[in-house]
Amino acid sequence: MTHVTASVMATPGLPRAGVAGFDANGYLDVVEAARRAPAWLDALITAYSTYGLAMFAVLMLLAWRQARLRRPRQAVMALSAPVLTLIAFAASSGLKSLLHESRPCQSLHVITLEACPAPGDWSFPSNHATLAAAAALAIWFASPPLGAPAAVAALAMAASRVWVGAHYPHDVAAGLAVGALVSALSATLISRHAQAVANRLSNTRLRTLIHA
Repeated sequence: MTHVTASVMATPGLPRAGVAGFDANGYLDVVEAARRAPAWLDALITAYSTYGLAMFAVLMLLAWRQARLRRPRQAVMALSAPVLTLIAFAASSGLKSLLHESRPCQSLHVITLEACPAPGDWSFPSNHATLAAAAALAIWFASPPLGAPAAVAALAMAASRVWVGAHYPHDVAAGLAVGALVSALSATLISRHAQAVANRLSNTRLRTLIHA
């Protein structure tokens, strides 16, 4: 992987690159840190930023397999985890289409580890952070022991999106909030009916989904 350099224009009296934004300077500090970091570290973080969401699918599968061996109700929660994550993704995408915040690499004219998306690929909130947070909360409801590492992985995903230059810090913070809120509310609603669903599935051909 080629180690890239950042190119930033500074305007006196304004955040670097001359754009309004309460965390623009913080974003540029992170981009500069990425520029100075060892190539192997940038490669590792970029790979996680790109492919790390697959980890949550693995954790969902593990939560489901564990729940089938113990509690059918928890198996129902594990089965609902992908759905909760998709609902949060839809909410995040809806906000993006309404708010139309440009990517920082476009507004700040900075070269980043991740190729700058084309105009119209909006920045706020971060879909990656939303998906990670929603998945982590859904996993937590299904399996608290797996929820803790999932939460750490979600925070790492959010941080990686700033490191590679794809988002402002406030983008990923909002993504984490949206994902966690939507997933928590949806999971709470489903949990109220999870036992009833488990009881019904137990008497059908789908019982293998909740019983080992």
